[in-house]
Amino acid sequence: MPRSMSSAPQRAMELLGIQAEGSLDGRGRIVDCDGVTIASCDGGLLLWIGTEVPDAVAAELAAAFERATPPAAPSEPPPVLEVCETILASAGGAMQRSGGPSYVIPPDARFDCDVAIERSDGTGADRLRGANPGNWHPVEWDELLDGRLGPWAIVVQGDQAISICHTPGPLTERAAECGVWTEPRFRGRGYAAATAAAWVALVRSPARTLFYSTDTDNQSSQRVARRLGLRAFGWTWRLRRARGDDGVRLHPLCSLYRSSAS
Repeated sequence: MPRSMSSAPQRAMELLGIQAEGSLDGRGRIVDCDGVTIASCDGGLLLWIGTEVPDAVAAELAAAFERATPPAAPSEPPPVLEVCETILASAGGAMQRSGGPSYVIPPDARFDCDVAIERSDGTGADRLRGANPGNWHPVEWDELLDGRLGPWAIVVQGDQAISICHTPGPLTERAAECGVWTEPRFRGRGYAAATAAAWVALVRSPARTLFYSTDTDNQSSQRVARRLGLRAFGWTWRLRRARGDDGVRLHPLCSLYRSSAS
């Protein structure tokens, strides 16, 4: 961290730490991750190392980070990102890089859209059993509707969910992250922003910060941030080992995820 920071950069650093909390184990390592996350803001840089990274490699990564200098702007890849990528690749092969801005969602976020939205605190979950858009495992979809994966808000057309806002990580006392998806044919109509605003009403509390993040090349997701009037406070860069399962991801609270990780 820098030797001195104003209150705004200090707050940005604190927010990046709060945002990461739900994915960390007791040692401060990213659960079930073979890679690293580097967060950047005007206050400096933060590093988290995955639990699947061998301890010797983790020590090498930490040493490299100790010598790191911040980029000219948080949206620029920090030089240490390439250093970490080289270390990880040398230890086990090609890495995948991604990155994008992080936002805080205000608790009074609103977006008016003339569309009906089902929420996890309502009575419509059973009507949605057959509405899986196809990108959720059937077990995962049922557990979402049962409330086991956190609060959600969904727009349905006909017999299919066309826009979903859910809670992609553990809901904690201090943080909740928003995850949105809209079927490509229905993008650009404000459905994702509307479901996100409905989700905010479900998870907000005085002690909880609500987060939204996206990748640099995800223009649809960034449009959601603009519609909600969000301002980026930092940038997050991720290096992950290439997966052999075609990139299939399950919610970390899903029973299938827990059984595969055990």
